[in-house]
Amino acid sequence: MSYVVVARYRTEESEEDTVLALLDTMAAASRKEPGNLAYRVHQGTEDPRSILLYEEYRSAADFTAHCAAPHFQEIVLDKIVPLLESRDVLRCAPRPEVRV
Repeated sequence: MSYVVVARYRTEESEEDTVLALLDTMAAASRKEPGNLAYRVHQGTEDPRSILLYEEYRSAADFTAHCAAPHFQEIVLDKIVPLLESRDVLRCAPRPEVRV
């Protein structure tokens, strides 16, 4: 079973370039984590200050380990979060397949 995280960020005025550069660094480090299956950064086409992250992990425990990783603490919590206007994180587990 995989575990998906969708994070929506809205950057403060004129901070999107800084946040996107930091997210590129974060994505590269996160993709090396043993439980990471995907880490994709998307930027709004109509509003470039809107950023969506799609992250997929093998399990909820792998996501917990991701949040405890030094690169998460240093990049996301210390550097990115202070530059955001808003941050919403949605954690999801897949529903069992239903065959009709």
